[in-house]
Amino acid sequence: MPDIRLIEYGSCDHHSMIALRDKILRRPLGLTFSEEYLQQEMHDILIGCFDGERIVGCCILTPATATTVQLRQMAVDDDQQGKGTGSLVLRFAEEQARKEGFEELMMHARDVARPFYEKNGYSTRGEIFTEVGIDHIEMFKKL
Repeated sequence: MPDIRLIEYGSCDHHSMIALRDKILRRPLGLTFSEEYLQQEMHDILIGCFDGERIVGCCILTPATATTVQLRQMAVDDDQQGKGTGSLVLRFAEEQARKEGFEELMMHARDVARPFYEKNGYSTRGEIFTEVGIDHIEMFKKL
């Protein structure tokens, strides 16, 4: 059973999380993280899923309003996709958001990931838009 836990900003686990996000989300698009971008995570809720010492999944929760939190940078390592790891990370994130007093979780989901989020109870809001050069759709779930 994987271990899902909060990650401290700047820790070794945080650096492993950045490396996973770079591998899964950024490098395929020819993008990199800037120091300024990563520093914005200092006050976010960082979540990691570990198989032993290896990080296999992660996400970030960033407060958007007093009642809404945004899920960002959801990533699952290639060999763990389709095995339920993403759903476990998502459930943990929802529980954390509830504990923090949020009423809604929203995200800018890559359109190719829409079926995954719909399977996990999320609905779409608005039209498809382009972000980091690919199609996204806003999705949300009442907590």
